[in-house]
Amino acid sequence: MNNALAINGEYIVVKALDNGVTIIGLTRGKDTKFHHTEKLDKGEVMIAQFTEHTSAIKIRGRAEILTKHGSVTTGD
Repeated sequence: MNNALAINGEYIVVKALDNGVTIIGLTRGKDTKFHHTEKLDKGEVMIAQFTEHTSAIKIRGRAEILTKHGSVTTGD
């Protein structure tokens, strides 16, 4: 994997709309695995980056997600 991806990987912003929003980082490679978990409370914001190690991010709970492609709100 190119080192530029680790430095210039795409970012997302996650803003918790309720307490207990879980953000889970998933690995790249042959077998996808959880590699990092964070919990956010209402109003907290996390900025996450896709890197040579992170291929996907799973979000549980009500949150607003902002990317360069637009925004989406999770949950009901």
